[in-house]
Formats: sequence, structure tokens, C-alpha cells
Amino acid sequence: MATKARKTKAAVKKLRTASEVTWRDMEVGGILTDAGSAALRRTGDWRSERPILDKEKCNKCGLCWLYCPDAAVDACEDGYYEVNLYSCKGCGICAEICPKEAITMIEEEEE
Repeated sequence: MATKARKTKAAVKKLRTASEVTWRDMEVGGILTDAGSAALRRTGDWRSERPILDKEKCNKCGLCWLYCPDAAVDACEDGYYEVNLYSCKGCGICAEICPKEAITMIEEEEE
């Protein structure tokens, strides 16, 4: 296991910035040894669904922001919220928790 961790660290160091690191750069069964480092990586690349916010239905309650397990929902200056798709894993918790049903999950499209 230590060998895989070293290989993963070496692969990450080869990349210029942490924002260029995706889950595909990790060894199968790889581990992150630095606490909180997932926020530096594009972990949303593998989702099958993504959230869409309807601002006409949104009451700006912030429950989506509060309940997102990946801190992928950001507060905007106008009081609304937006999803950072680089971090969103498509779990759908934001859509389930929204009292106004302002968030719907749609199928992710291949690029």
C-alpha cells in the first residue's frame, strides 16, 4: 500500500497545479494523505448527474449549501447559490433537501 501512495504522490507532484489533478490521476485504491486535499482536486469528473438550479423557484434558504457533503455549493453576492461542478459528485442531496424543489438533477453529458 505504501508503494501505491508513493506513486500517487509522485504523479501529483508532476502536475503543475492541484487544480489539474483529477481522480483519474490516482492509482486504483489510492489514498490522499493530506487532510482536506480533496478540495484542491477536480472530484466532479465522474458524476452521472448534475444539479440545475431554477432561480425563479429558489427562496435563498441556503439548505443546499448547508447539506452539500462536498462543499460544492457556493453563495453568490445576490443571495442565490451556484454549484461548483468541478467539486460536485452528483449525489443529489441538494435536490432532495430543497424545500421549493428548485434543484433538479439532470443526466451528465459526455464531452
